[in-house]
Amino acid sequence: MEQKPRSITWEAPEHHHVEKGNDWFFALVVIVLAFVIVAILFDNSLFALLIGLAGGALFVSAAKRPAIIPYAVTLRGVRVDDRVYPYSTLESYRIEEEDPRGPQLLLKSERKLMPLMVMPIPADHVDDIDDLLKENLLEEDLEEPLFIKILELFGF
Repeated sequence: MEQKPRSITWEAPEHHHVEKGNDWFFALVVIVLAFVIVAILFDNSLFALLIGLAGGALFVSAAKRPAIIPYAVTLRGVRVDDRVYPYSTLESYRIEEEDPRGPQLLLKSERKLMPLMVMPIPADHVDDIDDLLKENLLEEDLEEPLFIKILELFGF
């Protein structure tokens, strides 16, 4: 009889990173400046400041490369970096093998703020991860929200 693994661990970037060229950053600056000017013309300096700060934060965030973090699927739950999500807080899962970015694990959580977690998984561990999760969670047809797919289309 084949011994099932007690845990599967791997490392991956915390999110999918799309390399952005100078044109992307130039377009961002132009768009933010246009909105700031429009806000000032409508005599709304507070909104202009808010747009400028949001644009600056977006610029810094887009330029930063994602950190490599450890993931694990264990008998107790799923670990992402230093945080463990016990199976009691998770509702269901799906492994999306046809994703253009590679296999993705989608976990539906009871949490209101982050109900769907998406994490990259190595192709050679798909079956082992599926076996471990199948024992503890219901497999459900989950999909990433359309808004996330639209943001990825624009390079976020």
